[in-house]
Amino acid sequence: MTDSEPALRYLTRAEVIRAAGGLDPVAEVRAALLLHAAGATTLPEEAYLPWTTETGAFARSLALPGALWGDRAAIGLKVINSSLSNPDRGLPRAQGLTMLFDRDTARPTALMEAGHLSALRTSAYTMLSVLTLGRKEPRKVAIIGCGTLGESHARLLAPRLPEAWFALYDQVPERLRAMVGTLDGAGIRCRPAESAKRAVADADVVVTTTTTTASYLPFDWLSPGALVAHVSLDDVRPDVVRRAGLVVVDDWPLVRDDDRRLLGRMYRAGTLLGPDGEGFGTPHDTARRVDGTLADVLAGRRPGRTDPEQIILSNPFGMGILDVALAARVAAIARRDGLGVILPV
Repeated sequence: MTDSEPALRYLTRAEVIRAAGGLDPVAEVRAALLLHAAGATTLPEEAYLPWTTETGAFARSLALPGALWGDRAAIGLKVINSSLSNPDRGLPRAQGLTMLFDRDTARPTALMEAGHLSALRTSAYTMLSVLTLGRKEPRKVAIIGCGTLGESHARLLAPRLPEAWFALYDQVPERLRAMVGTLDGAGIRCRPAESAKRAVADADVVVTTTTTTASYLPFDWLSPGALVAHVSLDDVRPDVVRRAGLVVVDDWPLVRDDDRRLLGRMYRAGTLLGPDGEGFGTPHDTARRVDGTLADVLAGRRPGRTDPEQIILSNPFGMGILDVALAARVAAIARRDGLGVILPV
């Protein structure tokens, strides 16, 4: 036994992408959620640091720690930063780093670019939501928001939904045209929509990947049986939460404790209750209850879709354990394949 410092392997974005090509992100996310359902994870609150850029744009830094205690224990931390002005600079909105730690020494063992895995785990969670909660063989998928996350969703969903085509919309025409061209070049069937409403019309799956903080998507836009993957901040209006046949989150304490996003604000306003009926202060008489988590549905503890016409809202917060789970698999593949560089510590 030696007390030598463990090697710290650094992976660039290109190396992360290469290593991630050797895993099934949907299966990894499913396994992590089942561990979470079994109580075999540690998921602390995130740390949140906001500021305003010199040009007046909103920026923030998030730190998401997490650990999984299954057969392959994984412990780590993702720091992901974003500025809403980045797309105007031709940069991805979000970027950061993920670290993994040795279980026994607590020393860092891996450091890697976080943006790709962050988008991949979000897209994989959406795909798992479609498989678990969506209608069978969806024909139309609407993606609102044509940035990095929107493209990641299209690239991951398209091969797994061979009968579907993608309706795309973005408020910035240049971004919309660019994504249509990129997906066309990748052989993904897609068409631009003239408005968010037209994109959503008759869609079996609606994915919101915008940066808006002003709700615009009402319940009446949605078709019977639609699944809304609300992975951004505030796209849906409160009536979608109130009227949906099923509301599913990824982790209720994370959603509940965040006062910046729609469901957290509704909880504080007394119009939304937790899965066990938990309310804030004196809940309103007509308060709607969250039905459960996706992990609950996967574990058979809560029902999923009960009617093909049921409109379902999936509203994940974003759990650090999913980033850590994917990063641990990427690190293992990188060690096997000799990817990355060893940094002195």
